[in-house]
Amino acid sequence: MKQLNKISTAVVCALIGTSASAANIVADGRGNGMGNTGVTSADYLLAPFYNPALTAVYRDEDDFGILAPALGISARDTDETLSTMDDLQSTIEDFEDSGSVDPTIASELNQYLTKLSDDKPLAVSAGGGLAVAIPLGIISGNFYTRGHAEIIAQTDIAADGGDLPTAVETRYQNSNVEMLAFGYTEFGVALAKRMVFGGQDIAIGVTPKYQQLTTYSDILNVEDFDLNDYDESETNKNAFNIDLGAVWFYNDFRAGIAIKDLIAQELKTKDKSDKYRLDTQVTLSGAYATQLLTVTVDWDLTTQKRFAGLDDDTQFLRFGIEGNAWGWAQLRAGYEVDLEDTLDNSITAGLGISPGDLVSLDFAGNYAGDNQFGLSGNLAFTF
Repeated sequence: MKQLNKISTAVVCALIGTSASAANIVADGRGNGMGNTGVTSADYLLAPFYNPALTAVYRDEDDFGILAPALGISARDTDETLSTMDDLQSTIEDFEDSGSVDPTIASELNQYLTKLSDDKPLAVSAGGGLAVAIPLGIISGNFYTRGHAEIIAQTDIAADGGDLPTAVETRYQNSNVEMLAFGYTEFGVALAKRMVFGGQDIAIGVTPKYQQLTTYSDILNVEDFDLNDYDESETNKNAFNIDLGAVWFYNDFRAGIAIKDLIAQELKTKDKSDKYRLDTQVTLSGAYATQLLTVTVDWDLTTQKRFAGLDDDTQFLRFGIEGNAWGWAQLRAGYEVDLEDTLDNSITAGLGISPGDLVSLDFAGNYAGDNQFGLSGNLAFTF
């Protein structure tokens, strides 16, 4: 599909522009398969992406771990805007080849424009991450990088002036697609310590990190819509930030909290027409974790505002479950609810293969109705 190729290329270019692969949510085949949970259930390799305190939660036989890589992509096109845009642009070519006078083609073209006028925004995001972890009794460390690139496109179609060829031509010449995009990369080290304090088994962690934020904005005519031109509207910001986390253990039960991006960031688009907000995120979590079964829930206490000019706030309640066949294979499922009703509720599923518990290959997918889906996977080595 022509437009899908354009958006996919733009996402890849945005990732390159932010100097790393990235993820809006964590590109993690295990956590994504469990409803995108992980604040109390992630392993020490993925700890910085969910909760730095988990960096200190490892087995006695764990000495070293490598995550290389974790990758994911998701898409939301509820009104089939991409397909309609393909048809529209092909019809415009036919219309102009006819001398812009064919009434039959003009009527068909007007129908496509009317259909696009009611479409919800389409969004595509992609990303990934890398990590190297060294679990130690004194203090455990995890060196990592991650981020994400997200593109949102919204149609702005001119008023319907009828099916006459001149009116239709005027309409599509005054119809646009507004494109907003955000790219994000961070480099950091998660440091954590597990200890007994006041008779309680706890782990605490902190992640100092360096961030690179990038926004893009552009308005393109429907005839010329091509997201490959995104970089003409690029603006950047670098910042220092901190994540905090804690986990409490009682037998096989866990409770935890993660505070991500303690210093909220804000970045305006180049034309000052909009701004992206990277807000402080606070998530509570609970889990029951054994060798064979893990059940967990993550609850966002705060909303993520994202683009100020769009009604795209999100706040999630997530549920996950995993069955583990003695460290050799895993089956996972989950459910994710957006309390802000911006995104449809999604179901997730995943599969893990970990022969000898030394190499782990994890895959996950999510589905939230027609044209709303995501895929992710990761490869990890633990020694």
